[in-house]
Amino acid sequence: MSAAGQRSAQQALLDLRVCPACGERAAPHLVSEDPPRLGCQFCGAERSVVRGPLFCLTGSSGVGKSTVASLVGRRLAGVVTTLEQDVLWHPRLADIPNGTAWFRATWLRLAAMVAQHGPPVLLCGTVVPAELEAQPERCLFSGIHYLALTAPAEVLAARLRARPAWRGWDEARIAEMLGFAAELERDAARLHPPVRLLDTTGREAPELAADVAAWVLAALPAG
Repeated sequence: MSAAGQRSAQQALLDLRVCPACGERAAPHLVSEDPPRLGCQFCGAERSVVRGPLFCLTGSSGVGKSTVASLVGRRLAGVVTTLEQDVLWHPRLADIPNGTAWFRATWLRLAAMVAQHGPPVLLCGTVVPAELEAQPERCLFSGIHYLALTAPAEVLAARLRARPAWRGWDEARIAEMLGFAAELERDAARLHPPVRLLDTTGREAPELAADVAAWVLAALPAG
C-alpha cells in the first residue's frame, strides 16, 4: 500500500466520518443496527462499527462531578474510560455560531472512537440530553445514559464563590448556574431520555462513586 493509501486507511479507522472505500467524509450514517453498520452517502460502501453505550455524569458546576468521576475512573479502570469534557472547551466557542453544538458533536465522535478499540466512555460534564440526542453522531451509540448529581443551591453557590478568579464565577454566572440546577432537578424525569438524579447531600465522594459505578455496571451490555 502506498504512503497515501496507508494514511487514508489509518484515518478511516480512527475518524468514523471518513469512508475507507472512497475517502470522502460526512456525518456518520447508520444503515443497520443489528449488526451495526455505517454507510457512505457518497459511494454506498458499508462498514461495521462498535456501537455501545455512552455514560454521562452530569449536573451543575460545583456539584462534585469531577471528584466523583475521578474515583469512578479508578474503581472501574478497564471497564470504562473516564473523560472530562471541559478539556476541549474554550470560551470563544460560545461566541461562534453553532460553537456549542460543534463541541458536543466533537465529544460524541471522540467517545465513539475510543469505544472502537476499548471500553465505553464515562463523560463527566454539564450536559442535558437535548444537546447530544439531536447530533448526527448520536447514531454511533446504542444508548446514552444520564446521571446528574444534585446539591442544595446554597451549597453550590458557596462552592462556586470559593473557586479561583480565573474560572470567572461572578454573581450573574452563579445565578444562571443555580437556575440550571433547579430546572434540571425539576424536569429530569421528563427529559428524553430521562435523567437519573443522585442527591449528594451529606454524602462523601467515595460513597457517591460507588453508586455511580453501580449505575454504570447495571447498564453495561451482558457479556
